[in-house]
Amino acid sequence: MDKRIAILGAGSWGTALAILAARNGCQTLLWGHNAAHVAALFHDRQNHRYLPDIAFPSELAVTDQLSDIARFSDVLLICVPSHAFKPTLEALKAYLPDNVKIAWATKGFNADNGCLLHETVAKVFSPDTPAAIISGPSFASEVAADLPTAITIASLQMDFANQLADIFHSGRFRTYTSPDLIGVEVGGAVKNVLAIAAGIADGLGFGANTRAALITRGLTEIMRLGIQLGGKPETLMGLAGLGDLVLTCTDDQSRNRRFGLALGRGQSRAQAIAAIGQEIEGVSAAKQTYLLAQKYGIDMPITEQTYKVLYENLDPRLAVQNLLSREVKAESLHPSE
Repeated sequence: MDKRIAILGAGSWGTALAILAARNGCQTLLWGHNAAHVAALFHDRQNHRYLPDIAFPSELAVTDQLSDIARFSDVLLICVPSHAFKPTLEALKAYLPDNVKIAWATKGFNADNGCLLHETVAKVFSPDTPAAIISGPSFASEVAADLPTAITIASLQMDFANQLADIFHSGRFRTYTSPDLIGVEVGGAVKNVLAIAAGIADGLGFGANTRAALITRGLTEIMRLGIQLGGKPETLMGLAGLGDLVLTCTDDQSRNRRFGLALGRGQSRAQAIAAIGQEIEGVSAAKQTYLLAQKYGIDMPITEQTYKVLYENLDPRLAVQNLLSREVKAESLHPSE
C-alpha cells in the first residue's frame, strides 16, 4: 500500500516537508488557502515565493480544496501559523473521518487562550484522536536543499510517531521519536521568544558574550515552564529544546532573530514585521509565555523583558539593563530556582 500524507500550509516549512515526504516516495498532497498561490505551485512545480529553484517531485500534488484532504489520506500534517491552527482544525472537521491522525509542525500556543496545541486538537476533535508534533532545529530552506537535519517526532501514540518517522526519515533527515508531547511543544514555542531577545541584544551590539548568556539562561526559562506543564527535562535539553534554541538564536535565517535584530537597531515593531514579510511566531508566543509564567508564578525574566519591549514599549536597551541589574544569585538549571 502506498504511503500517503496530506500537508496543510503552503509556506516555506509546509512546502519543505511536502518535498521531503515526496522525495521519500510518499504520495503527498499539499494544501494552501490562497487559490492564486496554489495555482502558481501547480503551474510552476515549485514554490517561487518561499523556496525558489527547488523542484517538486512527481509524487507531490497541490490543492486549495479542503474537501480533497479527506479523500487523499487519513494522515494530516498541519504547518500553518499558530494563530491559524484552531481555525484550520475547525474548517477541516466537516470533511474528516473519525479515524483521522493529526500531526503538526506549528510552533506556538493557541492564540485564544494560550493552551498547548495538542489540547486544541483534543477539544476540536477528540481526546482519543492520534496526535503528534514534528519539531527541532530545522530551517525549511536547508531541508528543501537536502542538507543534513535531525528532528523529533513526539506523540502519546508511538505507532503514529513511528508512522511519521517512516514517511520523513531519510539519509539526510534523521527522525527521533519521543512520548513527551508537552516538552517538545513548549521547547518549540518558547525558543522563538528567546530568539527575539537574542536578536535584540545583537542588534544593540552587545556581542557574543551576551548572546551566550541569553541562550543559557533562556534554556533555564524553557525548562522551568516545560517541567511545570508536564514536560521532561531530557526533552528540553534535546533537539526540540536546546537544539532549536541554539539554532534560532544564532542564525539569521531565523525570522524571530531577524525581528529582534531590527528592534535592537531602532526599528519599530511594525517596521520590523513589514520588512520580514512572514509570520513571526515569537511575537504572539511572548505574550502567551508571559501570561503562563504569571499564572504559575514562574520566574522568566528574559521572557518578561521581551514581552515588555513588544507590548509595553519598553526601550530594548533598558530591557537588557534590567536583566543585568538583577540581584546576585547562585546559578542553577533547576526549574524551581
